Amino acid sequence: MWQKIIDHFQTLESRPVERMILLVSGMLLLWLIEGAIPLISLQYKKNKWRHASVNFTFTVIHLIIHTGFGVLIVLLSDACKQGGFGLSNWLNTSVLGSIVISFLVLDLFGGWLVHLVQHKTKALWRFHIIHHSDTNVDVTTGLRHHPIESVLRGIFFLMGVVVSGAPVYAVMIYQTLLVLSTQFTHANISLPKWIDKPLSFVFVSPNMHKVHHHWQQPYTDSNYGAVLAIWDRLFGTYEHLEPSQIKYGLDRYYPNEEDENLRLLMKHPFGKMDG
Repeated sequence: MWQKIIDHFQTLESRPVERMILLVSGMLLLWLIEGAIPLISLQYKKNKWRHASVNFTFTVIHLIIHTGFGVLIVLLSDACKQGGFGLSNWLNTSVLGSIVISFLVLDLFGGWLVHLVQHKTKALWRFHIIHHSDTNVDVTTGLRHHPIESVLRGIFFLMGVVVSGAPVYAVMIYQTLLVLSTQFTHANISLPKWIDKPLSFVFVSPNMHKVHHHWQQPYTDSNYGAVLAIWDRLFGTYEHLEPSQIKYGLDRYYPNEEDENLRLLMKHPFGKMDG
């Protein structure tokens, strides 16, 4: 069984069409579910398609950038293996052990830590604002990242690969789950509390992540996790807010009425910023 898993994910990076099909399929499924059980009644500027086109433009740019990082990840992973570097190699772990260690470290560095750093560093926050400026958070919001932020996320991910010594198959497993989790946690879907609350003790749930998109601090500066919720609970960055109280957008830094202005979103981080 493990060999089949290794063989499939070991070469997944070289099959971009398969990865794109997975991403689009997950997005379309959640898009349909959003219409059936919406968490919040969203008020799009024009319509859902216009909103999606803006976010999908950022998504395509993000994927192109991370395709380039994919080459670096493979080279770095192989270098760690050959040099015996990283936790997986130092501990001489089994296949399962490598997957678990890689998952934890990559989620810490590429999910929680890079997110925290962007909120706490003024120069980086101005790029992350583009993600938070969306006043209608839905499944398309997940990869709404300014290109500079996409590069930063790639750098932190590489750091996670070095620390964990993650083999390529473990990296691909995590990245696949990361994409699905990102879509799921941003999707405008209403889960029963008896599902969402227990889920949020281990994994980031939709309600938990929506708090992070609330327009006011300190809620904006909380719930940084990508896949695992344990980091926010462990490091004291967890906040709770009832979905009925959540309002998306920003209380400063960027005009909420321009959240679908693609040209302004691209250039805004380079200009003067109040707040």
